[in-house]
Amino acid sequence: MAFSSDNIEVFLAVIDHGSFSAAARALRKVPSAVSMAVANLEAELDLPLFDRSGREPQPTAAARSLEPQARLLAAQLGQLQVQALALTQGLEDRLTLAIAPELLAAPWSGPLAELAREHPLLQVEVLAAPQADALALLHSGRAQLALVFERPSLDGREGFQEVGSDLMVAVMAPDHPVLLAAPGGRLREEHLTNTRQIVVAGRDLATSDPRFVFARHVWRTDNALAALSLITAGLGWGWLPRNFARPHVAAGALVEIPFENLSNGLDLWVDVVWSRERPLGLGAQRFVALIAKDRVAPGECSPKTGGI
Repeated sequence: MAFSSDNIEVFLAVIDHGSFSAAARALRKVPSAVSMAVANLEAELDLPLFDRSGREPQPTAAARSLEPQARLLAAQLGQLQVQALALTQGLEDRLTLAIAPELLAAPWSGPLAELAREHPLLQVEVLAAPQADALALLHSGRAQLALVFERPSLDGREGFQEVGSDLMVAVMAPDHPVLLAAPGGRLREEHLTNTRQIVVAGRDLATSDPRFVFARHVWRTDNALAALSLITAGLGWGWLPRNFARPHVAAGALVEIPFENLSNGLDLWVDVVWSRERPLGLGAQRFVALIAKDRVAPGECSPKTGGI
């Protein structure tokens, strides 16, 4: 094979620096080694790569034609070397992030983009799963990180970093019969209790967050988009993150339920969680640091931290 990492480096250095001697200085080689490497490459390819008739060698048309692919290959080799070094330093071969579906609109893709720039060959998997299922994936080892709402109680198996907050609001369709029949169009808490509620919960029937189950009659789904469809169809009311519901409220498909005797909203912190029972890889640690740095939260206060 004519091309190797060494002669590609020399080939590009001569193009970039304009002479064999300047390329040799940049590569910390003697000029004769650079000249010989180019001559050997030309002999193997049976192509003249540089016109030596002038004072300095000029790339031929063949060299210019090969240059883009040579640069691409050099960049890929550089990435491969960086990846190999990172693996020796603890970079995982795959990073799996499980996200509660209500948080898919949260700002987690920016930190992933920065992570991809730093480790372009790292394999990343993003799974959307109800909070209980996301945490189950975490504890089983299927996922290294979970992006979820704060839990009702702390679990000693979990480390976490608070990364933001979201306001959960009770919503329903504007033409829901309960809302239309309410005096002044305002409800009380007993209306929530007696009206069908749409709950986003895990597939295990025992996993429902008691903070968000008000009604006697409950329909469950493991998907926030399914919950949205059910609520906008007038089949019940439900809790949704305000950021998730906002465009549908603006479009008139939903309303934040107006109450007569209480405010509508429960502010919940959002955490990135990991298992203390397994060491975090380099990519997971970096993602935690990046998403914590970029946290944006209404009424922001000092984040609570669980050690990695």
